[in-house]
Amino acid sequence: MDGLDLSYLTENWREVWALTLDHVRLSLLALAIALPIALVLGIAAARFRALTVPVLTFLGILYTIPSQGLGVKPALIILVTYSQVFLVRNIVAGLRSVDAPTLEAASGIGMTRGQVMRRVWFPLALPVIIAGVRTALLTIISIAAVAAWINAGGLGDLLFRGLARNYPAMILAGIIAIIALAAVTDLLLRAAERLTPLARAHRATRR
Repeated sequence: MDGLDLSYLTENWREVWALTLDHVRLSLLALAIALPIALVLGIAAARFRALTVPVLTFLGILYTIPSQGLGVKPALIILVTYSQVFLVRNIVAGLRSVDAPTLEAASGIGMTRGQVMRRVWFPLALPVIIAGVRTALLTIISIAAVAAWINAGGLGDLLFRGLARNYPAMILAGIIAIIALAAVTDLLLRAAERLTPLARAHRATRR
C-alpha cells in the first residue's frame, strides 16, 4: 500500500470516531424527521393516483434548490428535503406492489381500514420501503459530508480542513471513515430487509 498515508487516521482515531458519531447523529436525525413526512406523502400518493406525478415532480424540484444559511438547522433542511424523493418513491412503489385482492380479502374478514394498513398493506410493502430508506440514508450520509462546508460538523470537516491545509492524510482519513460508515449502514439495512415477514416467507417457500 505504498503512497497510502494512514498516519492521521491511526494517530487521531479518537477525533475521527467523535466526528463519525456526529455524522451518525446528524444523519439519523435527518432520517427521523424525513420518514414521517415521506410516509404521509407516500400513503396519500399511493391511495390517490392523481397525486403521484405532482408530488414526485414537486419533490424533484426541491431536490435542485441550493442550500441557504450556516449550521445544523440548514443542513437538516437540506438532508430532509433531498431524501424525500427516494423515500416517497419507494413508499408509493411498495404500497402499490401489494395486490388489491389481498387487501380486499383482509377487509372481507372484518379488518378495519387501519388494521388492513398495519397488518397487511404496510408489512407486505416493507421490503421495498426499507430499500428506499437504505437509499435515502446512504444519500443523507454522503450529502452530510458536504454539509460540513456550512458548519454542520461530521466527517466532512476532515475533508474541508484537509483541503484547506493541503493535508492528504487528513483527507484520506475522512474518505475512509465516510466509506466505512456507508458500508456498515448498507449492510445493516440489507439485513433488515431480509428480516421482513415477506422476505422470510419467500425464503421459507424455497426450502
